[in-house]
Amino acid sequence: MTKLVSPQAESAANILWFLPTHGDGHYLGTTTGGRDVNFNYLRQIAQAADQLGYYGVLLPTGRSCEDSWVVASAVAPWTERLRYLVAVRPGLQSPTVAARMTATLDRVTNGRLLINVVTGGDPVENKGDGIFLDHNERYALTREFLNVYSDLLAGKTVNVEGKHIQIEDGRLLFNPVQSPRPPLYFGGSSDAGIDVAVDTVDKYLTWGEPPAAVAEKVNKVKAAASARGRKLSFGIRLHVIVRETNEEAWKAADDLIKHVTDDTIASAQKIFSRMDSVGQQRMLQLHDGRRDKLEISPNLWAGVGLVRGGAGTALVGDPETVAARIKEYQDVGIDTFILSGYPHLEEAYRFAELVFPLLSLTEPGNVKQLRVNTGPFGETIANEHRPLIKASQS
Repeated sequence: MTKLVSPQAESAANILWFLPTHGDGHYLGTTTGGRDVNFNYLRQIAQAADQLGYYGVLLPTGRSCEDSWVVASAVAPWTERLRYLVAVRPGLQSPTVAARMTATLDRVTNGRLLINVVTGGDPVENKGDGIFLDHNERYALTREFLNVYSDLLAGKTVNVEGKHIQIEDGRLLFNPVQSPRPPLYFGGSSDAGIDVAVDTVDKYLTWGEPPAAVAEKVNKVKAAASARGRKLSFGIRLHVIVRETNEEAWKAADDLIKHVTDDTIASAQKIFSRMDSVGQQRMLQLHDGRRDKLEISPNLWAGVGLVRGGAGTALVGDPETVAARIKEYQDVGIDTFILSGYPHLEEAYRFAELVFPLLSLTEPGNVKQLRVNTGPFGETIANEHRPLIKASQS
């Protein structure tokens, strides 16, 4: 029997959800069960995440996605507490323009902006965006960018003559709400990425590797940061497949990729192999494109990564099992969990209803207890008699 995680026994966690601006549906690798991702749908997901008590939502970036800044600006006014984790792209944006955009969006959302620093790991896509730098040079550019960007947001006037960035009399007239700036999130598994992270950002992110590998990475980054007199916090990016029983959860995992063909996997893996992202390479090594060894750690399933770039693993199981696995990551230093599931609207509800009660959340006051006779959580029986247990448990 899986041990129940007591909310009192674990430290508080930030749980974020995901806005699927690159598409959504019931299955991976097929148009079957696909869903139109338009403004109204993205607004639905954001409002659900807001009402359910998620800390925030991640908006992905890249040419396969709708622009994260435009979407966040459009959706944020429809929510009240939800934070928006939006990408800045060194090399694609001037740091002064990015700083103005950041200050503006932080102001119009009343301090609900989080920043995801994305260097970019696909040389082909980078060239399509006008970036022809190699891996290490991109991180050198990222360092210069973040130094200017952070100084501007802190109210400083910037004059710099760097290798990649030249700024004369750079400054902001309108400051962000958050001081000295919105928090910076960053993921980079290479030595060059870690070297930049420990000097410039607030939260270091990793994709969903087994807990032992995550612990090794966390300890490495902690040691590097400590040597420079800094302290970072840590987050992880995962998918989740939660059902009332483990058997149902594993069936849902199998169903998610049931339309994926061997040709689709081969095509996707060929694209991933061209990338110089160390994090992406680590994702590929978890399964090597094979269907027969997808549970790479207890309840950690790599099936998503057969066809999806970036985050390629999912926690699979019943609520108690998934909560226990989350606690394992907390035990090695993770305090922020950026989650997603297919389809994203339904799974946002499912995870919140089934797993939130088993976790200690950073903002528990933002989570309302599930009650009967409140729409999707239950209904009055025979127009008069209320059920005695929650509908989700019946």
